[in-house]
Amino acid sequence: MKNLLIVLCLLVTTLMTSQEWGSVNKNTLTTKEIAPVWPGCEGKRGSSIDACFKQKLAQHIGKNFKYPAEAYKRNDQGRVVVQFHITESGTVTIKSVSGGSKLLQDEAKRNIMTIPKMAKSGMMAGKPRAIMYTVPITFKTGK
Repeated sequence: MKNLLIVLCLLVTTLMTSQEWGSVNKNTLTTKEIAPVWPGCEGKRGSSIDACFKQKLAQHIGKNFKYPAEAYKRNDQGRVVVQFHITESGTVTIKSVSGGSKLLQDEAKRNIMTIPKMAKSGMMAGKPRAIMYTVPITFKTGK
């Protein structure tokens, strides 16, 4: 089970996606998204805010991970992909959950919904904005 959590954390940190860079190309301006600030990451600046967010998210998912007993008995395995927003107010809303069985999807959704309210919302062009994340969670029984 410990190996499962380690693999889960590695997958989450390497496969999470969010936009974070801005640039000006010829006449096109691309604004930079700034990640939401996870509680405990308040003193960070720039790219370290995003790194701290990803680290805290991976820790949160690993710490709160519970393999559904019925799914474990049935040897349900698979990859569940959760797309969610951290809203302008710093709370989580689920956009979509796909893959795996209904039991695995429900557990992935439950885990993401327990994310704490952010200390500061994500920003774009200096204004609070909802920031979308995509997190794959792999369930393996090891049987």
